[in-house]
Amino acid sequence: MNFPGAGTPGANPGFNPNDPNVKWLTNAMESCYAKTAMSGVAGFGLGGLFGMFMASMAYDTPYHTAGATNTPVSSLPWKQQLKVGFKDMGSRSWSTAKNFGMVGALFSGIECGIEGLRAKNDMGNGVAAGCLTGAILARNGGPQAAAVGCAGFAAFSAAIDAWMRMPKEED
Repeated sequence: MNFPGAGTPGANPGFNPNDPNVKWLTNAMESCYAKTAMSGVAGFGLGGLFGMFMASMAYDTPYHTAGATNTPVSSLPWKQQLKVGFKDMGSRSWSTAKNFGMVGALFSGIECGIEGLRAKNDMGNGVAAGCLTGAILARNGGPQAAAVGCAGFAAFSAAIDAWMRMPKEED
């Protein structure tokens, strides 16, 4: 069956790589600016979802209201409980989204810059970017915190990169 715009039957479906729009989009996706922006936006979105989920699971004490009063949430009226819960969920979600977006953009931008300088695409780029990202994020804690952040992010980046580069098993 041939659908309108699907091309000829039996032809390889996909995009024409010589189409100027495809070339423009490919070039845009390969730029460090676009990669950094996409990683920041994706990190922001995923961080928001993660923060919303974690906020919904965080009510481990009965005294978790937004104010300084020690009123148990369970003793508040139902509408007030919802108001407090959604307000807390929104603020935690926003905070986590900003943090994830910043980490994603920072790591992706540094990795892309290192890849451009080295002109190689290997695990070394991710490890170096992880080290720099961890050190930058922990810079306010002093040199020891920066070193631990560097080692932690580099190790995590190496583990993820090694797992992603493993050959796929075909059944």
